[in-house]
Amino acid sequence: MATPSITIIGAGFGGLGMALELLRCGIDDFTILERADDLGGVWRENTYPGAACDVPSPLYSWSYEPRTDWPRRFSEQADIHEYMHRVVDKYGLLGRIRFGVEVTDAEFDEQTGRWQVRTADGNQLTTDVLISAVGQLSRPAMPNIPGIDTFTGAAFHSAEWNHDVDLTGKRVACIGTGASAIQYIPRIQPMAEHLTLFQRSAAWLLPKPDVEYSSRHHAMFKHFPPSRWVERFGIWLFFEVMALALTDLPGIRKPTAKLADKFREKQVPDPVLRAKLTPDYEAGCKRALFSNDYFPALGRPNVAVETTAIEAITPTGVRTADGVEHEVDVIIYGTGFKGTEFLAPMNIYGIGGRKLADAWAGEGARAYLGISVPHFPNLFLMYGPNTNVGSGSIIYMLESQARYIRQIIEYLVDRPGRTLAARAEREQQWDDWLQQRLKDTPWNFCSSWYRNASGRVTNNWPGATLLYRWKTRRFDPTDYDPVDSHRPGPPARPS
Repeated sequence: MATPSITIIGAGFGGLGMALELLRCGIDDFTILERADDLGGVWRENTYPGAACDVPSPLYSWSYEPRTDWPRRFSEQADIHEYMHRVVDKYGLLGRIRFGVEVTDAEFDEQTGRWQVRTADGNQLTTDVLISAVGQLSRPAMPNIPGIDTFTGAAFHSAEWNHDVDLTGKRVACIGTGASAIQYIPRIQPMAEHLTLFQRSAAWLLPKPDVEYSSRHHAMFKHFPPSRWVERFGIWLFFEVMALALTDLPGIRKPTAKLADKFREKQVPDPVLRAKLTPDYEAGCKRALFSNDYFPALGRPNVAVETTAIEAITPTGVRTADGVEHEVDVIIYGTGFKGTEFLAPMNIYGIGGRKLADAWAGEGARAYLGISVPHFPNLFLMYGPNTNVGSGSIIYMLESQARYIRQIIEYLVDRPGRTLAARAEREQQWDDWLQQRLKDTPWNFCSSWYRNASGRVTNNWPGATLLYRWKTRRFDPTDYDPVDSHRPGPPARPS
């Protein structure tokens, strides 16, 4: 039986994880298209000083490919990127990735039951199954501040760090206080003559239980596997409890907030600065961050925390709403990503030529299990709507999605010419269930990247990752609308 041809867009953890799941189950007729010249996704792009994962590496890794020699519990960007390369080399995946190929459009051909995929270089390929693994955090978001293009000094987003800019002795403005900022600010603070942090809202910060793994740790993890199983399980369980605090067990949030308050009080002795760094919104509304050196860095003599709203960027600096102009040499934007613009800027067209962006206009992105969209046959999403985690490892979620999609492909192998898209009524039932669980979560009561312009939470999964694993444990064909095409000949490979 001929295997359907499969095209995966993106060579980050999602795309690679999908490919690995297929290979491990004997399915090898796939191609990965990657717009960059290297694999890695966010772990290729984010090279700012101090870039690291806020989930410990024993959990932030593929369950079937543990690494016994992580340098430390919370690994940095270079080590994570190296790990991805190691696994790709082990499975011989590199030859299946076409680098420098950016997908611009994909259109479902109802006559053949295949996807016509067009790329930025003008080429076109045909595939039976299209899997998008472009992620939610791949497109940096610049703030909408008047005069942003008038600044005459160096300016860049943290996700596009300009390593040619020497910050030594410079006056630096850092705009944004998210997960990236708490990592790079402690690294650049000692270099700068003066650093001004422009903060719109303070972050909930917890102590970071980091540790450098010794050779003894490495030997134990390698020769006594139960030791690493126990650590992985313990980390997973901790994050599952924190996830339940956001949904099913809200009573856990109060002691967690008290822990954060005590940590802040200990690390920030100055009451004026501590007041600025105290969140004015409920714990859990934004992802809790872990750092042992962020608060101390903000307490250094060469650092100022400015909480007055920014009015404009000027040619020489930043002007706040009180009329004060803060003259700086460099501006760094730590303002996150366009997380609610799923699959953009690609144009995806389904049955009847309907554009996916139009289907998601208004309320925002939605998909059954975060994976399949009605009327878009044989299009499957990795890290799709409502599959981001407020607590835990996204790789655990990606493995659940990859296993589910693999089951669909195995089903299609036995039914040549068939295509599947989630039934509209089944997707609606799924969304109703999601929205019911989401309505009382803290994400609904503050401003964050989790919510789109309409106020709908389109990114986060409302519950523990184990619940999602259970929901995706088995593919049920009755959840999908089957369509049989009448195409001639066997399925074609992507070319």
